[in-house]
Amino acid sequence: MEPAVKTRGLTKVFADFWCRPRVRAVSGLDLDIVRGEVFGLLGPNGSGKSTTIKLLLGLLHPSAGSVEVLSRRPDDVATKKLIGYLPEESYLYRYLTARETLDFYGRLFDIGARQRAERTEQLLEMVGLAQAADRPVGEFSKGMARRIGLAQALINDPALLVLDEPTSGLDPIGCRQIKDLIVALAKRGKTILLCSHLLADVEDVCDRIAILYNGRLRAQGRVKDLLRESARVRITLPSEAAGPEEKLEEEMRRRFGPEVEVGHPVIELESFFLDVVQKAREGHEPDSGVGHEAGVPEYLRETAAGPYVPRGGGGEC
Repeated sequence: MEPAVKTRGLTKVFADFWCRPRVRAVSGLDLDIVRGEVFGLLGPNGSGKSTTIKLLLGLLHPSAGSVEVLSRRPDDVATKKLIGYLPEESYLYRYLTARETLDFYGRLFDIGARQRAERTEQLLEMVGLAQAADRPVGEFSKGMARRIGLAQALINDPALLVLDEPTSGLDPIGCRQIKDLIVALAKRGKTILLCSHLLADVEDVCDRIAILYNGRLRAQGRVKDLLRESARVRITLPSEAAGPEEKLEEEMRRRFGPEVEVGHPVIELESFFLDVVQKAREGHEPDSGVGHEAGVPEYLRETAAGPYVPRGGGGEC
């Protein structure tokens, strides 16, 4: 299977006014992102992540090396029709409503009027903004702006979805919804490139990751393989089987040494928070902010991972 993204020796050097090399932002980058996987691109500020994304989107030209996106050049217009992009900052037209915003981006992709309207309503339901559809996005909080930004990235049913800090500004419920959506889209054949400084989010959803530093690839592989501690083993027992903790710990340390630790496992704060909110929602109180999210829209269930084929026809209906 052809990879969704393939780079070989990808290099980008920024020059000064006199064309002298000033900053080597990306250096000799080799990446293969498989179609249908969630791939995490990580690194500290200034490591080359944003430059790499711009190269993949065709917004910058490489100084050396090659890059292919969906088996095409990234600056090919046909390639751009298959890409959805959520930038780190949500740059939206303040005086357009949420519904008008999605309609505007649908027009840019030459999606017919009827199909635009259907997708707009489905996406608004998906991100929990149906009740705020006619409010100007300039009145939105940062979290609500991220939601409408994600919706616009999906209006064209992309084969490759590039998400830069998708959960920035979202509450824990919104973060969980976005992560669940990412996993659901990947199961439907979408390829997702995710950049985030929230490593817990990356660990939750990514199949593989790459870590950049000073423009160079420092580590790459499956998340489970990279994080596995081969020298240690964890055993979980029910309380009734384990018996008193003190005696169990004493026996285990006698047999295996002083490094043995015995205690109760701890659930993640996110899981605890979502459980509390879910119980509160069961009281059927009306939502004062973002509403309940809907499932993945029907049109996104059809993967666009193959060669580009225009859908729904262009022009107005």
